[in-house]
Amino acid sequence: MSLSNAAIRNAKAGEKARKLFDGGGLYLEVAPHGGKWWRLKYRFEGKEKRLSLGVYPDVTLKDARTRRDEARKLLVNGVDPSEQRKAEKAAKAEETTNSFEALANEWFAKYAPHWSSGHATRVISRLKGDVFPWIGSRPITRITAPQLLETVQRIEQRGALETAYRVLSYCSQVFRYAIATGRATYNPSGDLKGALPPVKGKHFASVTEPKEVGKLLRTLDGYEGTLPVRCALRLAPLVFVRPGELRNAQWEDMDMDNAEWRFQVTKTRTQHIVPLSRQAVEILRELRPLTGNGQYVFSSARSPKGDRPMSNNAILAAMRCLGIGKEEMSGHGFRAMARTILDEVLKFRPDYIEHQLAHSVRDPNGRAYNRTAHLPERREMMQVWADYLDELKADT
Repeated sequence: MSLSNAAIRNAKAGEKARKLFDGGGLYLEVAPHGGKWWRLKYRFEGKEKRLSLGVYPDVTLKDARTRRDEARKLLVNGVDPSEQRKAEKAAKAEETTNSFEALANEWFAKYAPHWSSGHATRVISRLKGDVFPWIGSRPITRITAPQLLETVQRIEQRGALETAYRVLSYCSQVFRYAIATGRATYNPSGDLKGALPPVKGKHFASVTEPKEVGKLLRTLDGYEGTLPVRCALRLAPLVFVRPGELRNAQWEDMDMDNAEWRFQVTKTRTQHIVPLSRQAVEILRELRPLTGNGQYVFSSARSPKGDRPMSNNAILAAMRCLGIGKEEMSGHGFRAMARTILDEVLKFRPDYIEHQLAHSVRDPNGRAYNRTAHLPERREMMQVWADYLDELKADT
């Protein structure tokens, strides 16, 4: 006879487990301590097997019969319900451990320590905001090129084409990492070449005409904000390093007795030497009584101990306060200014300039020059450059 809800509710525990059969192999097992489990008894390839269908009352009599019928349909089609359940559990585990988000986080944790803090923050923020909500939960092996394209096209459609390309590059690196670690065999980003419209070439705004450079320098000297920002504005054109490198300059890297600043280039992770002109050393000596007891040369006003650098936008904000528009000058613009004038006006050798910009420069045999290459010549160049800027600034 089939079971009823009343019979199940009233079933009492005995000294041994009891089995109350319903039909089609379905039965309720009542344990001695009173627990009740639904089981399905069936035969597959001549062997008797059992399958758990849940616990009563979480799984009702109706639910148990539905699960029994689904299992028997699998048997009719030659599928073992137990093996099917194992496969489903394995697939679910793959979704958790081999999802795009899980592997992206693993990739990020491995490589982020080798990046600048700003770059690492941008990478994980873009992945969390632009990728994970759409493909993060999918197993990485099941993500197709059209799905990846749809993800980056959302970024393009909001007018951020360059960001779309960057995010696509991050995703490609995650797929390559998954392949290298044996979790994937295919990188769908490779099939998206040409799928996004090309990015129009864009250069950082910069002033390169000598007369305009003098005007710019006089404007920068007129800044009346905090001393660290004032000094940063005056030092930036003299050393023409990347904005992040200037912002994160540390006192321990400054050797003012030998007029050198030695640090690791954020972009290439290589050591770099900046010969300091007399003018640059004077600026640092002016600032040292204020921030010299802390870690950073240009410490944040919100960090009394000097253990945090000034913000990313401090120099840009100062220039905007002075009326210098974004189309006129950028933080990177001092590099273009120096590159152009040192070459075209002051006639220094291009390889000296490229070395000082911390660009990759190779000799005729293809070997990369080391950080001390042409150091005496670069030292002379940096002093000539500083003196020339003083002349431009004085020429009203």
